[in-house]
Amino acid sequence: MRQTRKRDHEKLDEANLNRVIELLEGEKPITKKVACEMLNISYNTTRLGSILAEHKDILEYRATRKAQNRGKKATDLEKRDAIERYLDGQTVSEIAKGMFRSTTFVRNLIDNIGVPQKLPKSELSVYRHRTPMLPESCVAEEFDIDERVWAAKYNTIAIVKKHVIAHGVNYENKYHSKMYQIFVITMTDFDTKYFGWQKIGGFWSHALAYDLGSLRHLKEYGIDIYK
Repeated sequence: MRQTRKRDHEKLDEANLNRVIELLEGEKPITKKVACEMLNISYNTTRLGSILAEHKDILEYRATRKAQNRGKKATDLEKRDAIERYLDGQTVSEIAKGMFRSTTFVRNLIDNIGVPQKLPKSELSVYRHRTPMLPESCVAEEFDIDERVWAAKYNTIAIVKKHVIAHGVNYENKYHSKMYQIFVITMTDFDTKYFGWQKIGGFWSHALAYDLGSLRHLKEYGIDIYK
């Protein structure tokens, strides 16, 4: 498949390309000059044609692969791929495109496996004063030292560092839950050790057990977070 070289200033994202094609093929089509302006590329009808042809090829290939996968159960490889991509920060729609599956298929897959919901930044403010609920399969009453867990409050992975009993407070009696000191991981870029993230730092915090999600069940799908 052809690969058109993209320059940083050019607006060649899928949504914009779809919009340009729709306007070019509409009842009152826009001119190729206007199309180039919308894509923020130099006025060059040959390159415009190549860009649009490549995009149509991609859409056609994606549609063909989705049709081939329709009705088929998720493979073990697809399950692992979906989990890693999701915890890596990709959206359900991005994962669906990469797997040639529908967004409904991917969402059901993630939910049925019991992967903690990774909220987009736009929704984090809603949970400023409360912690998002965890899937039932993630619920645990206690954790091991150095265990990787899901810190729901911070929307990311953390490392359990210590069981805390501070200033004589018995958290199990007061809150019916153990209290842990955790190290919340800040990640970016690619590193297989952390679901496709690279550990670059983080910060210390405390969390009750019911606000931490166990990730032990993900081992069943070939994901080992204890490497």
